[in-house]
Amino acid sequence: MIELIISLASGALGGNVAGKVLSKFDQGTLLNSILGILGGGVGGSILSSLTGGAVDAGSAASIGGILSSIASGGVGGGVLIAIVGVIRNALGK
Repeated sequence: MIELIISLASGALGGNVAGKVLSKFDQGTLLNSILGILGGGVGGSILSSLTGGAVDAGSAASIGGILSSIASGGVGGGVLIAIVGVIRNALGK
């Protein structure tokens, strides 16, 4: 449960950072946060699936578990912002 919360929070942060860094994909703070939270949850789930559940509740209290939750959430949030930005830009043309 802790790793999910960490992934969601870091996803929101990653979404906002990606939106500011990739300004043409910026959706605004609220939408960046919402998409980042969704991307962070998906990113955390994918990492857990790929590692066979090795990054799960038992390891969430460890430094490695926390760092992997932060990384997967942040990356997942940033990737989802980029995907939505590309789609919105393509539809806007």
